[in-house]
Amino acid sequence: MKVALKEAQKAFDEGEVPVGAVVVSAGKILAKAHNQCEILNDATAHAELQALTAASYELQSKFLEDCDLYVTLEPCNMCAGALYWSRVRNLYISAPDPKRGYSLLGKNILHPKTNVFTGLLRNESEALLKDFFNNLRIQ
Repeated sequence: MKVALKEAQKAFDEGEVPVGAVVVSAGKILAKAHNQCEILNDATAHAELQALTAASYELQSKFLEDCDLYVTLEPCNMCAGALYWSRVRNLYISAPDPKRGYSLLGKNILHPKTNVFTGLLRNESEALLKDFFNNLRIQ
């Protein structure tokens, strides 16, 4: 999760919503990414989707059944759908997203074999998000 948090900091520094994601398999980082919606002018350029795409390319497989995704903010419905189709084994979420997180629709949106763990470095992720949105309000 520390690597995902570093990715979130990169997003923050680039003026993006500070979310970072990392895909790991067998203790090796396959892909890491951060939100790039603004820089790419693409509403779908979420950290999770960027990381899943890069990991799939690395493994040459659309399925990531032996992979874990670490993400600093609870995925939205779009990203949860991608997680369903990629069949990620474990999803580690740092901070919940009470406004747009997938859990608002229920956990059935994820693949039934995906295990979910929450709260890793939650305070750090929430602080970065809070700083980002406070800075937007000041501008």
